[in-house]
Amino acid sequence: MKQNCWDFKKCGRNPGGPKENELGVCPVAAYTSLAGVHGGRNAGRACWVVAGSLCGGKIQGNEENKRQACWECDFLHLVKKEEE
Repeated sequence: MKQNCWDFKKCGRNPGGPKENELGVCPVAAYTSLAGVHGGRNAGRACWVVAGSLCGGKIQGNEENKRQACWECDFLHLVKKEEE
């Protein structure tokens, strides 16, 4: 399995992660509909399409609101490069 966003970003909001109790499990880590997409666990390699993820220290909104911030994300660029 390839690296997921929570490992790359070290946010700790994955199940069993160090910030799970403080901040809760990230919706990306719990979003099973995208399990396996781009070789990730749940939506771990497609985080830009899941509303409510925590990025840059703040909770992101819906997919449309996330689009610009995510387009500049180093993790998104990594996934794109690996999937070419």
